[in-house]
Amino acid sequence: MRSYCDPLPRRPKRVLVAGVSGAGKTTLASRIAEIIGGPHLEIDAIFHGPGWMPRAEFLADLRSFVSADAWTTEWQYDAARPLLAERADLLVWLDFPFVRVTLPRVVKRTVRRRLRREELWNGNFEAPLRTFFTDREHIVRWAIRTRRKYTALMPQVVSEYRHIVVVRLRSRREVEEWLRRSLVPAVTG
Repeated sequence: MRSYCDPLPRRPKRVLVAGVSGAGKTTLASRIAEIIGGPHLEIDAIFHGPGWMPRAEFLADLRSFVSADAWTTEWQYDAARPLLAERADLLVWLDFPFVRVTLPRVVKRTVRRRLRREELWNGNFEAPLRTFFTDREHIVRWAIRTRRKYTALMPQVVSEYRHIVVVRLRSRREVEEWLRRSLVPAVTG
């Protein structure tokens, strides 16, 4: 596993961004896509159908997307992870301090989306804030419950998918340094 200061061994073409809800996966994936030149797919947009129901076409749409030569997306959804990992050549893991960084981000984002009634995907909106207390699947509760998931998954990724370069980033500063010192030189060099 590499850190923010390690050079990449080759130019990445198919990139995954992993991390708990609220870590900034989608934002970073979009930035990476701009740098490497491939499209970015916000995976939530093809997973969630109206009423937050999973779309029946999700895996078919995802297979079509990952068949391309270059792309960037978030590494989410148990059914999608193997398909994504088989094709990816780089996985960037956002492993920020949960209580100090990620939890405040997911709370702030959730409150903002709800108060502004921001449409997310396919006509869906954040649930009323009071559902934090009643809905086990509320996004903030989900983030809290799954905050250690990637710590358990990453050793498996490293051993099962040896073709994937895994980069672990532990702060926003490391993200910026990695983009500048590792990703950009791998693309332009």
